[in-house]
Amino acid sequence: MSLLPRSRAILILGRHPLGWLFSAPYLVFVLAIFAYPLVFAGYMSFHDYFFAAPGAQVERPFVGLANYVQLFSDPAVRRSFVNVAIFLVINVPLTVVISLLLATLLNQVTRFRTALRVAYYVPYVSASVAVVAVWLFLFSGTGLVNNVLGPLAPEPTWLINPHWAMPSIALFVTWKQMGVYILLYLAALQNVPRELYESAATDGASRIRSFWNVTVPGVRPATVLVLLLSTVVGSNLFTEPYLLTGGGGPNGASSSPVLIMYQQGIEQGKPGYAAAIGIVLVIGTLVIAALQNRFAGGKD
Repeated sequence: MSLLPRSRAILILGRHPLGWLFSAPYLVFVLAIFAYPLVFAGYMSFHDYFFAAPGAQVERPFVGLANYVQLFSDPAVRRSFVNVAIFLVINVPLTVVISLLLATLLNQVTRFRTALRVAYYVPYVSASVAVVAVWLFLFSGTGLVNNVLGPLAPEPTWLINPHWAMPSIALFVTWKQMGVYILLYLAALQNVPRELYESAATDGASRIRSFWNVTVPGVRPATVLVLLLSTVVGSNLFTEPYLLTGGGGPNGASSSPVLIMYQQGIEQGKPGYAAAIGIVLVIGTLVIAALQNRFAGGKD
């Protein structure tokens, strides 16, 4: 009987103090890498902030909402938000639909399954600079894509066309990032009971009907995750327009908020203004993610 209170104490200790102890490294990581920079960015956005030498006595006056008023009145910033909205409208649906379809097909393959999975994952782990070089070659004025399309190719060509620059970047990012989302869907498909497909086949359901009534509901949690991840990644678009269009060209048609933040905060020395753009971007991304979770995730 004397061991019962001790065992209960050990159980409680395992549930609470030790749990916090084991979670502490990750909590410290989140606070140091995400929470503190976000709070500090909020502080910077309300000040005329600039970087100075360590130990230098400088004044960074409080400017209130001046940075936010400026960003909403800046046509370049407004256009960058419109550009990233266009990007998300193209990239996110394509990512969800194509990744789910390819994962479903790969899940039914019995031969060369591993090789095919690796093939789809290779672009994701490849260096962006190397992949961008190939993409520039394909979509240049004399590239393979224009040669195949012939008179149907746009003029000027894709990445220097103000109407096609951002859609081209969206297609590139969809192709490059798709490998990781295919793996997420493949993992989710393993948890869909085979009995559901057998029952649907017994009831006379076709493959398309089984896909809509069994596969799509069965992988809903993975779909919500793919929606959230692709939205967050797309909202932080920087590398692709920086490399593909030389920094947001032509004339800002492929600029993104993060690219504008880099140009304003690093190149032009206005980190307070750049921080305000970042705060607006974070809020917008959180709103979109909440709506996605509400309507795609349902009660889950």
